[in-house]
Amino acid sequence: MDTLFEKSYQKFRRINVQHKRYLMDGIDWNSRLIGIKGARGAGKTTLMLQYAKLNLPIGKETLYTSLDSLYFTANTLADLADQFVKKGGKYLLLDEVHRYSNWSQEIKNIYDDHPELKVIFTGSSIMHINRAKGDLSRRAVMYELFGLSFREYLNFVLEESFKPISFDDLIHSHTAVAMDFVEKVQPLAHFSSYLEHGYYPYFLEGTSVYPQKLSETISLAINIDLPAFHDINPGSVEKIRLLLYIIAQSVPFKPNISKLSERIGVSRNSLVQYIRYLEDMRIIRGLYSDAKGIGMLQKPEKIFLQHPNLQFSLAKENSNLGNVRESFFISQLSNLGDVNYTSDGDFAFRDYVFEIGGKNKTNKQLNNIKNGYVVADEMEIGHLHKIPLWLFGFLY
Repeated sequence: MDTLFEKSYQKFRRINVQHKRYLMDGIDWNSRLIGIKGARGAGKTTLMLQYAKLNLPIGKETLYTSLDSLYFTANTLADLADQFVKKGGKYLLLDEVHRYSNWSQEIKNIYDDHPELKVIFTGSSIMHINRAKGDLSRRAVMYELFGLSFREYLNFVLEESFKPISFDDLIHSHTAVAMDFVEKVQPLAHFSSYLEHGYYPYFLEGTSVYPQKLSETISLAINIDLPAFHDINPGSVEKIRLLLYIIAQSVPFKPNISKLSERIGVSRNSLVQYIRYLEDMRIIRGLYSDAKGIGMLQKPEKIFLQHPNLQFSLAKENSNLGNVRESFFISQLSNLGDVNYTSDGDFAFRDYVFEIGGKNKTNKQLNNIKNGYVVADEMEIGHLHKIPLWLFGFLY
């Protein structure tokens, strides 16, 4: 355990707390069992370490460890927690829990056996605690960390501290809000860079290798994270990779399930399940007529890549401006709730319908829709029912 503490202290020492993610203020840190899930590279580890460094005693009371550590080849998580508590431990931070085969059952036991211990854990976005072996659904408070918003990206690159805006302010006061931001920064000067390489914090390590790192991250998610949660063989993994290739070359993709299942060589039900897997891994995003009524075997009306960076990494030759704009819009707005398919415009959200386009886009298609808005790229400030696209990047 001494080795674990030494590595833990090194992690706390090196973590930078200058830029904190949006979820830092959205988590009830008083809860006794907190789970943070998200796609690979989203910044879950950084978020957890930042919270600890800023708020917890860095000493024998606090321990961080990753469950892919070699320590757990000869030791169980439950035994670690037991020893930690006996030595005065109060805060146990567990990273990459999905890399430990019996994580949910042992975390449940730790929660039940050590009421004085607070546990914070991170894991893959594909994690569903209500389907895990141990019943954590009544014990853990779960949160999901998404990639950087455009607002967070600007805060990183410009050393700013822009605050998020509410959806109501965006709809009803977008002109005044945009004018206020434009006085401080030229958003369009940074927008294209964000679309190409701004969604994951590791862009700070270098933008030239960002597409390659993103592609490798996706491969790891499919090859390692997915089999850790679902009983799938290597042949199925290759079919899922083929499915992703087809989608990336064709987004926005309108799936013909019969033709697609025939091309990939799987049944209809298996194909729809594979689509679900890619959605859970936050690689693609399905657009449904009514997200609340989604059944396990319901196919999406359209499929997009989860965020625009993926377009430049997986299929740069298909990164036309329309695809990228729509992917950005959904990625920013979906953090607030379900974005649905609609035949009246491009997207429906709550009681609103949105049409995405360039600065010359008119509201002709939305004339008969009371709450219809044009979301326009290449403009800094909007007017009435025409909102700048970049401003949706300030929602979180």
